[in-house]
Amino acid sequence: MIKSFDEIINKVKANGIKKVAVAVAQDEPVLEAIRDAKKMGIADAILVGERKKIVEVAKNIGLDLNQFEVIDESNNAQAAKIAVELVSSGRADMVMKGLVDTATFLRAVLNKEKGLRTGKVLSHVAVFDVPALQRIIIVTDAAMNIAPDLMTKKQILENAVSVAKGIGIEMPKVAVIAAVEVVNPDMQPTLDAAVLSKMNDRGQIKDCIVDGPFAIDNAISEEAAEHKGIKSPVAGKADILLVPNIETGNVMYKTLTYTSNAKNGGILAGAAAPVILTSRSDSHESKMYSIALASLAASNRL
Repeated sequence: MIKSFDEIINKVKANGIKKVAVAVAQDEPVLEAIRDAKKMGIADAILVGERKKIVEVAKNIGLDLNQFEVIDESNNAQAAKIAVELVSSGRADMVMKGLVDTATFLRAVLNKEKGLRTGKVLSHVAVFDVPALQRIIIVTDAAMNIAPDLMTKKQILENAVSVAKGIGIEMPKVAVIAAVEVVNPDMQPTLDAAVLSKMNDRGQIKDCIVDGPFAIDNAISEEAAEHKGIKSPVAGKADILLVPNIETGNVMYKTLTYTSNAKNGGILAGAAAPVILTSRSDSHESKMYSIALASLAASNRL
């Protein structure tokens, strides 16, 4: 069982170096992450963007551009399109958002002709190495799907399970989160949780153990679950927290980031190749861990 990002990094190194195409690469934290990923043997990169600005940033952070291919493109939309096409054509294994707005970047990812569209739901999968829990926790979806319905939640769950298995969690335990741990007809998230759990029982959701509804305390704390008398293989031991909506996911993501001293990284799952979509406020370390996750995901697609 993988329990830390250090173990994830070691697994990435054992799988061999993958290549990331960076869209609009003249972004200092992104290039710092690329620098560190290259140094650690996690990933190589093709940098797409305005060469002059990329050179300026590289000088500021001590990045040797001689180690990388640079494609000069000053138009952000075109740079995003080129970066995505590098992946769809097989020249790169994954694509990463640089200094470009999310809407422009995702338009390139979802381009019908040369994008990475699969017809599946795209969802954000955030992986946290939480010292207080001494294990990996996956939170989904904190960035893409605003108020997912039942079948969208099923696909978000399956995307997260794919990432969990990729990092070495063989049979992920999925807690479907709500405000309470009992089914309440007036609270739709509890109804969705109960249905998802039953779909898992009937084999409609595979390769994981799903239960819910869970309040967050009895999903991650065995003591809290025992105190409330909850008997479940998931109770207190959840690997994946499937949140009911984007507000819950966003609050949980940022709370863990800023208060728990947790390491984290995240990727978009559901595309034809891993997509690294980080927040502007994420540290370069978090971006580097996101590259590591994408490298594992790319390895599992081979």
